[in-house]
Amino acid sequence: MSTSERLIESTRELLWERGYVGTSPKAILERSGAGQGSMYHHFRGKQDLALAAIRRTAEELRTTAEHVLSGPGTPYERIEAYLLRERDVLRGCPVGRLTMDPDVTASDELRAPVDETIARIRQLIAGIVEEGKREGQFTESLDGEEIGAAVLATLQGGYVLARASGSPADFDAGVRGLLSLLAPPTPTPTPTPTPTKEN
Repeated sequence: MSTSERLIESTRELLWERGYVGTSPKAILERSGAGQGSMYHHFRGKQDLALAAIRRTAEELRTTAEHVLSGPGTPYERIEAYLLRERDVLRGCPVGRLTMDPDVTASDELRAPVDETIARIRQLIAGIVEEGKREGQFTESLDGEEIGAAVLATLQGGYVLARASGSPADFDAGVRGLLSLLAPPTPTPTPTPTPTKEN
């Protein structure tokens, strides 16, 4: 792995663990094993390196979401697969983590990949909901954009609950709760008429 790659990957890890404010150039150099001055040889500074790291993390998250949400199954099953996919719940979301950093939210440049990723995933889910409505799997009253927001809010809120309690159980409970609300209604079986005895 080249020095610039080691710097980007180390910055991605540190941003996830410590956030932007807690990720110092010294910590990046120590984690990457790069020599003094390497950061400024390959990047203009911490913000430039952080931007490269954030873009890569956001692209990776987007690609994963697109892969799962465009996979096989009914619209409900694809949303279910996305909500239930394997995650390191107690570490939180590497993109959602950045929204808690005042330096990231104050910078249009650093915030842009985060905004784009959240918007893209919300758009994908909204499209799946509308597809499900056309196929009669979801009720007409559901709004795709609102469900997209609800899915993302459940995930991000689930990370917070899990980290607060130190257990993934709260994350899982939130996901199961949302899925139970979205589940297509089970058709009521038509009762079989009781045969009458002829006199």
